[in-house]
Amino acid sequence: MKKSQQNLTRWMLRCLLVLVPGVILLMFLLQKSINPLAVVPDDWRQALGQGFYGSKEMKPLAEHSAGPCAPHRVCEDDHFSFSIQSGAANVVGPRICINNQLVLGTALNNAGVGINIVIVDGKSGGVIKSSFFNMYDGDVEPLIMFLKEVELGSVVLMASFDEPSSKLNDEARKLISDLGSTSVRSLGFRDSWVFVGGKGATVKNNFEKYMKNDKGTNKYDNWPEVLQLHGCIPVLLQEPAAAAGN
Repeated sequence: MKKSQQNLTRWMLRCLLVLVPGVILLMFLLQKSINPLAVVPDDWRQALGQGFYGSKEMKPLAEHSAGPCAPHRVCEDDHFSFSIQSGAANVVGPRICINNQLVLGTALNNAGVGINIVIVDGKSGGVIKSSFFNMYDGDVEPLIMFLKEVELGSVVLMASFDEPSSKLNDEARKLISDLGSTSVRSLGFRDSWVFVGGKGATVKNNFEKYMKNDKGTNKYDNWPEVLQLHGCIPVLLQEPAAAAGN
């Protein structure tokens, strides 16, 4: 009888040794499912406030998701979202997303050294065309022709990669300045730069970030740090008026 009680005691101890860790693990998993720890970079949490053409503020971040355009952005119904990232040194290419979809990047084989550009229809948010222009040992004329063909009501998104300025001349800088850029006039060798502008409307709030190449502050030796820009752009409800003389 005594031996049976000892065996019963040993069996109960063994059950406890198995059950207790299981109960603890189950409680931990339940807690995770109720309040998941989604890691979202602080830089992406900062809204731009009022945006392009007097945009409303962005809605809160949607649930964190993987992918080149993560975390996804949710805008008002009459707006479309954008996010831009400049290139990292001469190693990682730039990235431009519209409505949480990658529209320019090395993964799509449509990004390159110099100035990367995406043209978007201001009414629909649909991509009209994209390209990149080598401003180190390329020719500035294709860039000038590309900018001159931008239609009224278009939204223009630009991102630098490696070296965006060596071949820029006054005409090219003026065309970009006319789209709303205030930094293109100062854009220099290996500077980091991202910009959103438009043709045929007043840019009430400047969507632009710019950082000089400075060996004293550079993050990547001979290049400054990566720049990110994101926000919401209101859909154009009517045709913009052409500027006088155009």
